[in-house]
Amino acid sequence: MNDASVGHQCPECVAEGRRTQRPVRTTFGGTTAGAKGYVTISIIGLNVLMMIVAAATAGGGTSLFGGSGFGGLLGGLTPLHIWGALVPAPTTFVEVQAGEVVGIAGSTGGVAHGEYYRMVTSMFLHYGLLHLLVNMWALWVLGRTLEGVLGPVRFLALYLAAGLGGSVSVFLFANPHTASAGASGAIFGLFAALFIVLKRLGRDTSSVIPILVLNIAISFVPGISLAAHVGGLVTGGIVAAAMAFAPRKNRTPVQASAVIVVLAVLLGLTLFGTQMLANVPNALVGI
Repeated sequence: MNDASVGHQCPECVAEGRRTQRPVRTTFGGTTAGAKGYVTISIIGLNVLMMIVAAATAGGGTSLFGGSGFGGLLGGLTPLHIWGALVPAPTTFVEVQAGEVVGIAGSTGGVAHGEYYRMVTSMFLHYGLLHLLVNMWALWVLGRTLEGVLGPVRFLALYLAAGLGGSVSVFLFANPHTASAGASGAIFGLFAALFIVLKRLGRDTSSVIPILVLNIAISFVPGISLAAHVGGLVTGGIVAAAMAFAPRKNRTPVQASAVIVVLAVLLGLTLFGTQMLANVPNALVGI
């Protein structure tokens, strides 16, 4: 017998009670384990790890602290970026000094030639510390809130779907010879999700709208991927709406079906983009 606040308890009875007790769920059907933010922390850790590996492959320098993008504040291209950034079409990255090509940094056939893994790996790569810190701060703020109300599994599905939506948008609409990377597509999806979740809960959204508008405006700055931001925003909004407004009776099947449909549409768009870019000639891009 185990001591209790009043009397004693049979260990077998306590164990049986735990097995038959229905677990506590959030408003949207997730488990309360999301309150600990383990998925958010894990995603941040993976992004930091990728930055460390990218810096190590390039020996630090401008690849880590600054480069050509966003007024020289974003880091440069590293061998890891050439391998994993989102490059839609065949591209050769050449090293240029004083207007002369002095070497080849690397080349790729791009997503159009079957390197579909770039749609995912690009979500965890960043150009320099500033790029990483800005995105991870936003993920820390948004992620913990959304993971707490959605639960870890639903939050992870939302994050990955939004990130893939951003990747597909870049694949279809951005310069086919640009190496795009970053978590901002997924983070814009989280912005949309936060707005929808607050609306569903009947809470004030006035603080979210100005931040979202400001970030959309920043998306027009040269060196920032507008396509990734819009794609992530739209995809994240669709997935979040399905999760927030799914009927309680069939909530989980409806939410899962919505995510599957969104992923199927993204797959179809990717295959369509592959056909469009399959015959695009290789381009030389200076770094």
